[in-house]
Amino acid sequence: MVFSNIVFLGLFLPVTFLAYYLLPQRLRNPLLALASIVFYAWGEPRFVILMLVSVAINFYGARLMDRSRSRKAILLAAVAVNLLILAFFKYGNFFVDNLNVLLAPAGMTAIELRPVPLPIGISFYTFHAISYLIDIYRRNAKPNRNIIEYSLYIMLFPQLIAGPIIRYKDIYTQLPRRSVSVADITAGCVRFTMGLAKKVLIANQLGMVADAGFDAPADHLGALVAWICLVCYTLQIYFDFSGYSDMAIGLGRMFGFRFPENFNYPYSARSMQDFWHRWHISLSTWFRDYVYIPLGGNRKGEARTLLNLWIVFLLTGFWHGASWSFVVWGAIHGFFLMLERFGRHLQVQIPRVAGTLYAVLVVMFAWVFFRSASLGQALQYVLALIGHWPAEQWTVTVQSIYSTQNLLLTVGAVILALGVYPHMEKALQPAWQRLADYAVDGWVRAALIAPALILSCMSIAMGQYNPFIYFRF
Repeated sequence: MVFSNIVFLGLFLPVTFLAYYLLPQRLRNPLLALASIVFYAWGEPRFVILMLVSVAINFYGARLMDRSRSRKAILLAAVAVNLLILAFFKYGNFFVDNLNVLLAPAGMTAIELRPVPLPIGISFYTFHAISYLIDIYRRNAKPNRNIIEYSLYIMLFPQLIAGPIIRYKDIYTQLPRRSVSVADITAGCVRFTMGLAKKVLIANQLGMVADAGFDAPADHLGALVAWICLVCYTLQIYFDFSGYSDMAIGLGRMFGFRFPENFNYPYSARSMQDFWHRWHISLSTWFRDYVYIPLGGNRKGEARTLLNLWIVFLLTGFWHGASWSFVVWGAIHGFFLMLERFGRHLQVQIPRVAGTLYAVLVVMFAWVFFRSASLGQALQYVLALIGHWPAEQWTVTVQSIYSTQNLLLTVGAVILALGVYPHMEKALQPAWQRLADYAVDGWVRAALIAPALILSCMSIAMGQYNPFIYFRF
């Protein structure tokens, strides 16, 4: 079950919402925990036990660590268990396949491993569990004594399968009980609808164009088609990821939780460093606080700082998926962050527009490796971008994949992605205030975005293209 699913929108969410507010306060957390299990089991019933075992291991491991003299040993053991589970399910086949490549030249028998299915959301809830353990070890928070409350932190359905990655120290005070006003519910509904529209009305539509290019043989593409498909994918992945984050934040708000922001118009960044301050903020700060800083950060000299940067971004790439193309994606980001660090020492200054253009082009180039199924396909696609393949091989044309409607959608998506909306909202603030003098501002906003909700639900009900790209993670 995903947010952009008619079962979720028409059954699960309204039933859970009504039951939550009809029940007394003491039963609301158990209801949310049960609802989260149902939400997960809808699509992954065979892995519910795995998730519950993970919850139990980390819940009791943290309590044991808190009262033990061997705190560090228990921490290392608990983190190792989490990483081993993640490694087996997410990277088991990858490791075996690459090991077999090394064994073949030596004439050794290949290792056989049946395809290991990937439990949905395992990357997200594993990182939640590890951050909880480390926060307890650092005494940034006390271990939770209520397993229902702890279960909500790990598997609360708004952020269970697609993030954002929330720190326990940032949310533990919200777990026992929460106060919710009508304004909170309204704001949550508005935020959820905005995210749903970004996902269904923008990301899905542009995703069809992107897939037409990336799913075709790259040597059948001309440069113009390759660039159009790459632009569409660049916009698709932003509106899909940020749309899911908006939906998660909105859902949390409807139930009294305040989740941190996860995106801040990353395509308006002026550098790659600025990009990572704006893109998937919860992931980048997780790696900063739990990997980069423990490795020494920038405190141990320039060479060690550059090494730490490389380690973090190689791991960031590998976290996204068991493929060398993800590793290369992370390496590209690490390489340009290293160049920017040298440039800062040289006091290199570039105009704002040039900086944004540079950052977007680097990000787009890296997206080729992120989207491609293999390194070979990614390299062929790069060749298509520079017009390498002869015209007689082209089978995908602009006319076959792109329309005037898609062009208008692309222009609108670019305007929104570059951060024009906040400036528009600021300019319209006086008008909002005048409306608020006659009605509740939140309800006015809700009425204005109702068409987006209706159009999104119509698209979903009609069974239009609606991928869930987090299956890869």
